[in-house]
Amino acid sequence: MLKRPRRAPDDGWRAAVHRISGGVINPGQSADEQHLQALVERVNQPIRGDYRIAFLSLKGGVGKTTTTVGLGSTFASLRGDQVIAVDANPDMGTLATRVPLQTASTVRDLLADAPYLRRYSDVRRHTSQAESRLEVLAGEQDPAVSEAFSEADYRSVIDILQVYYNIILTDCGTGIMHSAMNGVLQLANSLVLVSSPAIDGARSAAATLDWLQHHRYGHLVERTVVVISSARPGATTIDLDELSRHFLARCRAVQVVPFDEHLAEGAEIDLNLLRPATRRAFVELAAMVADDFPASAGRHAVAEWS
Repeated sequence: MLKRPRRAPDDGWRAAVHRISGGVINPGQSADEQHLQALVERVNQPIRGDYRIAFLSLKGGVGKTTTTVGLGSTFASLRGDQVIAVDANPDMGTLATRVPLQTASTVRDLLADAPYLRRYSDVRRHTSQAESRLEVLAGEQDPAVSEAFSEADYRSVIDILQVYYNIILTDCGTGIMHSAMNGVLQLANSLVLVSSPAIDGARSAAATLDWLQHHRYGHLVERTVVVISSARPGATTIDLDELSRHFLARCRAVQVVPFDEHLAEGAEIDLNLLRPATRRAFVELAAMVADDFPASAGRHAVAEWS
């Protein structure tokens, strides 16, 4: 069997991450290494309980699932706790195809096994794990079954996972009116809204923010991090600085993820195969999201709906 050649990692960048995440600080660090150290420190901020991130996009093909795995893998590789991504897409989501497949279990199998779950290893048998340590809980591939995945089902899944995982990422479908979405939004601590660097993508993202604002989710709009994902090669005609300012007027932060050939393959994601600029973009995104960890301590979005 032919295997894809592994891209040689950027030795200087990876060496800096190893020194910093391993706690070995070189007094002669360059300015770039010092900046990376600050990013890693932000990523490693403590979490009280669990922290839940929902990934949204009304437009398909903009990199929502890719962003979910990229961010989740970054958290899992830099932090020492447990990180899991859940596929809540009712339209045959592809989240599980982006990590090595280790089980045929889905969210349905986990729920069916709920009465017998006693320890982490009982849950782990239902998940697949990437080299980064990110775990993935697959969604149903039968459209008839996945369409029936309800708000109550999602809440039951989170009730199980919150016992064993510190960071829970939910990859949502493009249909914001899907039955499980009410539970996803009510249980989320923050949102990652993914847009393409194009007019139609920006309009869809803005429409998502409008919908959230008008449906009692204004508190999540304020906690949203917008990702502008370049899914195609070449320069865009859109002014990214202006687009970023547009979203910053409403949201907490904006991160641009550049085009990367490895991400564009649509296959399993290996952080070691990303270009240095792409890997850095995901670390910056993780730091932006992690900035909300301390603020979430002692508070949970679900409390506002009790």
